[in-house]
Amino acid sequence: MPDAPETPTRSILITGCSSGIGHAAAHALAKRGWRVFATARAAADVTRLEEEGFEALPLDLADSASIEAAVAAVQARTKGRLTALFNNGAYGQPGAVEDLTRAVLREQLETNLLGTHELTARVLPMMRAQGHGRIVHNSSVLGFAALPYRGAYICSKFALEGLTDTLRQELTGSGIHISLIQPGPIASRFRENAYQAFKANIDTTHSAHADTYRKVEARLASQEGKAPFTLGPEAVVDKLIHALESRRPKPRYAVTVPTHLFAALKRVLSTRGMDRVLLRSTRDERE
Repeated sequence: MPDAPETPTRSILITGCSSGIGHAAAHALAKRGWRVFATARAAADVTRLEEEGFEALPLDLADSASIEAAVAAVQARTKGRLTALFNNGAYGQPGAVEDLTRAVLREQLETNLLGTHELTARVLPMMRAQGHGRIVHNSSVLGFAALPYRGAYICSKFALEGLTDTLRQELTGSGIHISLIQPGPIASRFRENAYQAFKANIDTTHSAHADTYRKVEARLASQEGKAPFTLGPEAVVDKLIHALESRRPKPRYAVTVPTHLFAALKRVLSTRGMDRVLLRSTRDERE
């Protein structure tokens, strides 16, 4: 009696696996039997991921050559079959909109939007050839609700949401599903990385927002406490698993109380009313 055909291993490429959501997702999916290609920008993080047992690859979303090399490596190792892509890699650039130089804003978009788009476009031919696939973008509550001093990050996530909605329509009938996850505050190194970007790229001394920046910097530099309603990265991973494994994945997954609350308020409040709510939620940064 001939052997039954072997069931192909589900495979996934994940960006931003050095810590936080990406790191938690890589471990959770590996435990569920997924073949995980875990990527990170820094060589030391790639080495650490290899030591943790992953097929780790360097991938810098701001570098087209890095994206091309990572996809080529995955394509070679999987013989051109990739089940899923989780676009998690991103960072936050704090600063008032008027203090964002063109170069700083471009750098934010290169990683959070353009690199994510390029990576997605490069894996889609594999998914089209096999007739199925799952793509999940890690967006944010700031993908639909704007807060002060987060304009660069908000710009990247608003744009990502629009691009994703368009791609979802264009993928109709292809067997490829695309979803967005919209976390609010999640325990990670996001604030630490944002603080480094703030110090490197914002001229606080000569800004009209200098007084506010002093409070923002104190908050970003603080290692004590968490934002209200902060959840662990596993809250995002739970939604990711549904988006990857359910027969009917949702277009959007809200995570944390602020995301659910702001989405509900945006449906019922006027623009000015929503502004008042959002400004009140960040009052401690401005007073």
